[in-house]
Amino acid sequence: MIRLMTRILGKSMVKASVIVCLLFGYVRAEAEKLKVVTTTTMIYDAVKQIGANRVQVEGLMGAGVDPHLYKPAASDVIKLTKADIVFYNGLALEGKMADLFSRLYNQGKPVYAVTEKISKAKLLKPEGVQGHWDPHVWGDPDLWIECVSLIAESLMKADPQGKTAYLQAAQTYTKKLRELKVWGIKNAHHIPEDKRFLITSHDAFNYFGKAFGFKVIGVQGISTVTEAPLADLIHVVDFIKSNKIPAIFVESSVSPTTIKRISQDSGANIGGELFSDALGTKGEIESFDALDFDLGTYEGWIAHNIATITSALR
Repeated sequence: MIRLMTRILGKSMVKASVIVCLLFGYVRAEAEKLKVVTTTTMIYDAVKQIGANRVQVEGLMGAGVDPHLYKPAASDVIKLTKADIVFYNGLALEGKMADLFSRLYNQGKPVYAVTEKISKAKLLKPEGVQGHWDPHVWGDPDLWIECVSLIAESLMKADPQGKTAYLQAAQTYTKKLRELKVWGIKNAHHIPEDKRFLITSHDAFNYFGKAFGFKVIGVQGISTVTEAPLADLIHVVDFIKSNKIPAIFVESSVSPTTIKRISQDSGANIGGELFSDALGTKGEIESFDALDFDLGTYEGWIAHNIATITSALR
């Protein structure tokens, strides 16, 4: 075939034709990938881990973005409309986007809350908040594995030909997360139990605390929409002093103002910055206890927080 084309068109024309064919094949392959849009960085990372080269993933929220306060732009609506599948956290985490997800679902768009199959018995219901579950389930790797399972099932439903690839990737990822939880518990338990107090800006760490053995105090409750009352700040300061807590923590996606004020009034050090509602910067590597981790991944979220907390408290 190439020889025939060479005789008819000449060598230069054949080269150009071959290049066009290769480019067309590449464009076609890209077009055949599932177009997935996600909200939080944790979900984006999970889809990338499971979907690998069979999906084209676009995340609406970047590193350090607070999903409680996120308002979708017109460009976000366009991305969601063009997507083959949409994944969001649910449990009212993306509160300002709830109506948009409902409209897309009613229009026939495959829209999935990754938390929707978690048993209500495993969800936490914060004190003083009526009718809402704590949405920060990624704090416990075991619960996040359930979200990973839903993502894998949804991708297989949309792309049956990729079933084996999705299953294998999900199994590998699940094994990695189970090992990560064991590693985290081991390091957390280097801190005496009566010193395992985790005080942060808002209640993003209740699942994390339950998973790794920390008593968690979030100054602002489960959402960052409203500020903490002065009485609550005074209570936290008194608690820190009476329990001689050495360090408290700021969060990457929440203003540090409140925690800095509590630090000044209580004498506790600021032990570092934790990731709460978003991952860190992709490609930024840290090391702790023989483990290297990328801060732009879910594994990095867990490992960085464990490293930061244990270094400050023990």
